[in-house]
Amino acid sequence: MTEAIPSSMTKISVLIPAFNEEATIIELLEKVRAQEIEEVAFEIVVVDDGSTDRTAELVQSRPDLYDHFIKLSKNLGKGGAVKSGLAAVTGDYVLFQDADLEYDPNEYAALFKPVLRFHADIVLGSRIIAPAYTRVHYFWHKVGNWLITFVFNLFNNTTFTDIYSCYLMYRRDLLEPTQLVSNGWAQQAEILSRIVPKAEVIYEVPISYHGRSYAEGKKIRGSDAVSVVWTIFMRRLFR
Repeated sequence: MTEAIPSSMTKISVLIPAFNEEATIIELLEKVRAQEIEEVAFEIVVVDDGSTDRTAELVQSRPDLYDHFIKLSKNLGKGGAVKSGLAAVTGDYVLFQDADLEYDPNEYAALFKPVLRFHADIVLGSRIIAPAYTRVHYFWHKVGNWLITFVFNLFNNTTFTDIYSCYLMYRRDLLEPTQLVSNGWAQQAEILSRIVPKAEVIYEVPISYHGRSYAEGKKIRGSDAVSVVWTIFMRRLFR
């Protein structure tokens, strides 16, 4: 039985989609579960996206590290896993957390400050605005990230610096998950395109980043930027 959450606390649903992350999933979940922040209660939801390694087995061996576990029978892609998880979350806010260790849950306290102090509707972590550290990697990824962020800002009259940071947190009632049509990398652009027009208070918070190489398991490709830009354009056109 899920423990009752005091009404004075803000409930954050941490949604963790995972595909073939046996090397990092337990360490990541331990880091998430270790977070203790005043006035915040956590709901940890893990979605195994049809992994072919031991990811699901490892997660199921540690039920103390999560509140809900969803095991998909086949790989739906990150977007499909996210939609499955969004159908299960119950928090006041949703926070996305990748199952690798590129982003550090120890930064949750900073991410939550705009919610707890200013009642923010959306908080986005930024790897651009003065993070403590950022691993140096692929030039064209940085160019692509700048391009899609620029296009999003142009169409939505915003000043984001890094719209494809993993750490996106938003008030859950801003989005009806059944509205989502994207299953690929463009889904985050779709989510932002749907929630930003409804939000009144939006913040960015600097976060550190320990990006993986392709040899270490990185999955996103430069070509994914095309679908992202198209999604931003279509959501603005048919808002």
